[in-house]
Amino acid sequence: MATPDASEPVGTAPRLMPYLRKMRGTTRGSPPRVSDAELVWSWVGSFLGIGAVALVSHVLAPVLDQGLMIGSLGASAVLVFGAPRSPLAQPRNLMGGHVLSALVGVVCFHVLGDSGLAAALAVATAIALMHLTKTLHPPGGATALIAVIGSAQIHELGFLYALAPVGAGALVLLIVGLLVNNLAPDRRYPEGWW
Repeated sequence: MATPDASEPVGTAPRLMPYLRKMRGTTRGSPPRVSDAELVWSWVGSFLGIGAVALVSHVLAPVLDQGLMIGSLGASAVLVFGAPRSPLAQPRNLMGGHVLSALVGVVCFHVLGDSGLAAALAVATAIALMHLTKTLHPPGGATALIAVIGSAQIHELGFLYALAPVGAGALVLLIVGLLVNNLAPDRRYPEGWW
């Protein structure tokens, strides 16, 4: 008969302690602070990016009968301007992740309505589809969720939601990301297109 391991309390399931130890993480402390220049470029880029989305939204609102501003674009700005080298910030991920997630969200809303099940299914399916298509972009989960829990105006758009506000808003961020991130001598965007 094996003797109990002193690190595991008696009566604890053998796999529980290693499982719980994973929750401690592997690093201690916060990540290092970025340079002042990086901070300024991130601020300028995100200000101009979201400002451009707001401006285009204002100009196109009468034509589209709605604007381009959705909350998940703010999270995209964090990636495109705050972490432009991240694989999750690249154009394929930015555009593909948002548009595919928008389509998934619209389908889930049409099938299940504005429900918790539709919301959960939209986000989970969007994540799976982004993985399958190599377009993982975390704000895409919010884009899928907005399609389900959004306003009546969002719901009325149906599949057009994927084009405007989602696709058009992401495209504006991409264009500003290309222009602003490449002004800084130590920044480059994108790392790759596909």
